[in-house]
Amino acid sequence: MSAARPRVLYVTDLAYPANGRRYGDEDVFLTSRLREHFDLALCHPLDAAALMDAYDAVVVRNSGPVLGYQKEYEAFRARALDSGTLVYNPLSGKADMAGKQYLLDLSAAGFPVIPTVDRAEDLHKLPVAERYVVKPKIGADSLGLRILPAAGVAGLTDGTVLVQPCVDFAYEVSFYFVDDDFQYALYAPDPARRWELRPYAATAADLEFARHFIDWNGLGHGVQRVDACRAPDGELLLVELEDLNPYLSLDTLPEEARDAFVTALTASLSRFVQGALTPA
Repeated sequence: MSAARPRVLYVTDLAYPANGRRYGDEDVFLTSRLREHFDLALCHPLDAAALMDAYDAVVVRNSGPVLGYQKEYEAFRARALDSGTLVYNPLSGKADMAGKQYLLDLSAAGFPVIPTVDRAEDLHKLPVAERYVVKPKIGADSLGLRILPAAGVAGLTDGTVLVQPCVDFAYEVSFYFVDDDFQYALYAPDPARRWELRPYAATAADLEFARHFIDWNGLGHGVQRVDACRAPDGELLLVELEDLNPYLSLDTLPEEARDAFVTALTASLSRFVQGALTPA
């Protein structure tokens, strides 16, 4: 590698119509700051496979649910793995990056996760509830999610969907990490307004809960968001571990916290790229 700054291809869908979120604004802000340290270009996720060979690394950010371009995403992923292209987040994630199977695995292993099954014969393992959440194993951004009465669930469990009890939770809270370092937490006081977020003062017990899943995923580098809900008994339960392209809600943070996150992200990406490109 020459003394030139690393060349980074930043993958984002600036026009994706995310409900309650402004993908484009967040990535315009982040790239304006990352340009201070990297030679950077933006591209749509459909163009990433064709362009990535000209760059030292690819950063996947607010690229939207891959469900809308699954074939193209799989081709990008296969080509990156075959060529050894550096992708941030690394493609070894075991959580949402690989679908929703991890919710079944973690639930079966006794992790503090909303109880989850995918087969009719396992429905008895779920707590009795008036309503159940049914969502595709391959999905994101609530696409295909349904809330059904108990009588309407059994016929849908064909292995392609997950079934969970509809938890009457107090609020949702998200914990944001860069590598394995906690950065900030945000919560939605009103369960009906998921993206109306406020800063959340995480306790030591909260962070122990969140780190449990970060440690399980073992990414080493990258940005992750641990989404949880506060159950009626006060326990936190995992809703989702987003390790592909988590929206960061940076516009919700005070300037000092936003700057601290950018500093952490810049340092992480620099270590990731320089460590791989510098000969041992």
